[in-house]
Amino acid sequence: MQCPSCQNTDSRVLESRAADTGKSVRRRRECLNCDFRFTTYERVETVPITVIKRSGSKETFSRSKLLNGLVRACEKTSIDNQKVESIVDEIEIQLQQRNMKEVKSSDLGEIILGQLKGISEVAYIRFASVYRQFNGINDFVDTLETFKPAQKFATVS
Repeated sequence: MQCPSCQNTDSRVLESRAADTGKSVRRRRECLNCDFRFTTYERVETVPITVIKRSGSKETFSRSKLLNGLVRACEKTSIDNQKVESIVDEIEIQLQQRNMKEVKSSDLGEIILGQLKGISEVAYIRFASVYRQFNGINDFVDTLETFKPAQKFATVS
């Protein structure tokens, strides 16, 4: 790390601690040449994800856009904002772990629905109705059918 005072590249770390709720590391350093003390921050660098829209246009993945969509789907449900944030974190991690840096909006929508299905039926239906562009009651009914437990019929011998 280059000293801001003398530009020497030799320094020692005096203290390290987590910053930004664990998303970065704050380090207090001292230059070995001039004894100047300075602070550095280390953060994980991620490659931007590109979302390919239905129209074929591309836009950079927006965490805030995803968060806003999930907040709207989860309004007036038992899902609190902290849980919504953790869902967004999980989806972001899934996207970063993929080998491809482009994702189709349809794939992203299915990932989101997969997260919501086990948490809230209401939030799932709300999100699905916008994402899948429901046109009428039949679209709602078809989606609701996926939540019904399989019916078991007794056989008569």
